[in-house]
Amino acid sequence: MKYIYKNLTCLLTGIVLLLHACDLERYPLDEFADDIFWTNEENALLALTGIYKSDITFNAPEYEPSDWWTYGGLIFLEFATDNAYDRRGTNSNFQRMTNGTLLANNDYIKKYWANSYTKISRCNHFLAGINQMEGSADLVARLKAEARFLRATQYFYLSQFFHEVPLVTEVLTWQEANEVKKSSQDDIIQFIISEFEEVAAILPRFKDITPDETGRANKQAALAFLGRTYLATKKYAKAIQVYEEIMQYRDNSVDPDYVSIFLPANENSNENIFSMQYLQDLAGNGMPQHAYPVKDGGWCIINLTAGLFEAYEFIDGSPFSYDSPLYNPDKLGENRDPRLDYTLLYNGSTFRGEVYDCHPDSPSADKVAGGQTTQTGFLMRKFFDESYSGNLNSYGANIPIIRYAEILLSYLEAKLENEENITQELLDQTINLVRGRPSVNMPPVTSTNPDELRTILRNERRVELAMEGIRYWDLLRWEIAHEQLNGEVYGAPFPHAQRTNLNSTGEVDAYGRWYVDHRAFRKDQDYKWPIPQSEQDINPNLR
Repeated sequence: MKYIYKNLTCLLTGIVLLLHACDLERYPLDEFADDIFWTNEENALLALTGIYKSDITFNAPEYEPSDWWTYGGLIFLEFATDNAYDRRGTNSNFQRMTNGTLLANNDYIKKYWANSYTKISRCNHFLAGINQMEGSADLVARLKAEARFLRATQYFYLSQFFHEVPLVTEVLTWQEANEVKKSSQDDIIQFIISEFEEVAAILPRFKDITPDETGRANKQAALAFLGRTYLATKKYAKAIQVYEEIMQYRDNSVDPDYVSIFLPANENSNENIFSMQYLQDLAGNGMPQHAYPVKDGGWCIINLTAGLFEAYEFIDGSPFSYDSPLYNPDKLGENRDPRLDYTLLYNGSTFRGEVYDCHPDSPSADKVAGGQTTQTGFLMRKFFDESYSGNLNSYGANIPIIRYAEILLSYLEAKLENEENITQELLDQTINLVRGRPSVNMPPVTSTNPDELRTILRNERRVELAMEGIRYWDLLRWEIAHEQLNGEVYGAPFPHAQRTNLNSTGEVDAYGRWYVDHRAFRKDQDYKWPIPQSEQDINPNLR
């Protein structure tokens, strides 16, 4: 895929403009002649690339979600969780997803909906047009499988967050699009299960993806989304079979270096099964602009929380506690799981060659809550090559969508929830491979008690996959969002600070944590996103 970026950028830009569509509208391929366009493989590949890239913004800040897989759609979704906080506060539509004010007029909910149906529309017209192309039957089968994979992933997300949505698998006229009816969540799930199963049998394995094809769908990616679907529907025996198939291929493994798999130099590690592709300067992302501290020219949008900080164990494997003798309030990463330092930027850390100073008593431009600075004291370090000196809006690091670490943790979860016998051998083949990689080297998990292991496993998913856009989905499918996303939102501890702030009860936190905001996830309605009001206004069948 990166080969395509380098050599066909100008052509791709034109194609994407031609293929622009909105929501449930039919795909306007009548803007050029089908009998001319579908005459060669190059055009077909360009059209497919246009589906992968959709309306994604490159080399500029992404202020709102443009795709489920961009940093604005995936990583920013962490703002709706207990892992992160949007510096824009109550002005952020992500914050409104979990603070008790989620409504059908939420603009980001609308963006996710519109982006999904734009891509679905493109897939449907691609599938209708590709049959006209004369060429290799194997190539046509693969291209069709990729389009079906992309369409099924959109329905996966729609089914998980909106639940009942229109199931559109053909090109629609304008009138048909405005009258389409919702399908049940069960029907959507059955559709995507069938799609993922069928395309997994056609797509090439991960090991057979050539360098010029990097970023294109593969068998393991389809199986991974199938596994996610089975986890979400609590079909654990089916999930076990799917994850075992991925593991048995042995195309993927846990990379020894946790840090590097998120950086351009090692982004094609075989741990990264499927990633959102970026290319420095040509098709770069603006995440550094959003995430960097003020000292480095950033906007401090991506704030991490005390909740995530506290999820990292001590180096001996014991749970974090502010009362532990292992805790050092002046060196927050001391005696902690190394992934804390790999993920969080905190006061006193050295980042890009200079100390990050966010202490509330400091005159630093990065002083916590000093305006357009960090609101929690924690910023995100993960994903950034600190030697990068280019434009902050043209960074080239990919964003992992599926990692092999998730496969192993999901496999263990499926075994656990299926009430199978949990052995030390199974733990060593899954969770201990993840936390035991040389750059992390945390003590092995030994508990086989289901209740204890469930707590350990869920926390391991949280820290291992932190800021990768999966936490919100986990909280929803575990049905604990109303527990985890209620109450005070705290940031970094500053126990000796003269400048303090009061929480919602008018008190200073006992541990000196910086109070930020509160969440109020509503159990009776926030597990399901409302269909955007603008869509309901156009089509009464969506109400």
